[in-house]
Amino acid sequence: MSLPSDQRLISADDHMDVHVLPPDLWESRVPKGLRDRAPRVVDTDDGPWWECEGRRVSPSGRKQAGYINADQHGFRPGQPSARLEDMDRDGVYAQVIYSPLTTQLRIQDGTLRAASLAAYNDWAAEFNAADRNRLLCLAHVPGHDPKAARDELVRVAKLGHRGAIIGQDEASEPIFMDAWRPFWDAAEELGIPIHAHLGPAPRTVKPTLGSWSMPAFVAIVPMQLDELLVGMVFSGMLEQRPGVKFVLGESGLGWIPYVIERMDHEHEKYYDNTKDHRLSIKPSEIFARQIFVTYEDEDLGVRLIPEIGVDNVMWASDYPHGDSTWPHSRK
Repeated sequence: MSLPSDQRLISADDHMDVHVLPPDLWESRVPKGLRDRAPRVVDTDDGPWWECEGRRVSPSGRKQAGYINADQHGFRPGQPSARLEDMDRDGVYAQVIYSPLTTQLRIQDGTLRAASLAAYNDWAAEFNAADRNRLLCLAHVPGHDPKAARDELVRVAKLGHRGAIIGQDEASEPIFMDAWRPFWDAAEELGIPIHAHLGPAPRTVKPTLGSWSMPAFVAIVPMQLDELLVGMVFSGMLEQRPGVKFVLGESGLGWIPYVIERMDHEHEKYYDNTKDHRLSIKPSEIFARQIFVTYEDEDLGVRLIPEIGVDNVMWASDYPHGDSTWPHSRK
């Protein structure tokens, strides 16, 4: 059983990983004074590798463990025409595409990070231009500094980007604290949805390939978004900006109804003793109005969609990662 052939399928969370990117992406785009430390491909005894700030990051152009077994995979997801072919094979009309800049490159220097993100965003706008109806590669704004994030958000809006991702664990203050108010003001004014993706790691379970710790880590990492969810709700950051749409990428579904119920319960319990910011509506109402979550392939979570809100749930294929539903997404 699968979707009817005439029903359009849109994936809300797919990926553009660093190993599929053009090898000259940053060398051709970042300011000359930063190129020695910026991401670049170097020849090694193991073949071409991405290097950044003197660190090896990822092979270039070679499929890695944990990715789908597509023919001649290599650079395909980073080439618009090849990616569209893979989407056609999967019966997926359009993709929202998350970048690798936070989880894979981990650029430490703030100036270099901002310049590298800007270069990626310029390239991503060109990538989307191949078919703006079907390709929505998210811009990636700096998460280490509120002003840098706001400035880049304004800039990418002028490039035609229709969504932006932010690394929620990069700054000294979380993105729901007061220093980030100008950024969220700009997001509302521009009407650009802001995305955060799973990524902040559990503190005690450290993944190792070939170890029991890998499935243990993967089993719980989506739930690490719980702090971000409750912070964005209780701080008033969303309540005070009702036009902002906030997306939790690869969050999964099963844990969401419990947290929504828990927020409403604690909102009532602590309301009278809260002195800094009291919500004027229930957390569940803020969630229903402004927060969106994505899932790939769940049984329990799908049964719980009525508890979450059918308009707040988006399906994703997670192409080209190993647990993707590609090329059987319609089924």
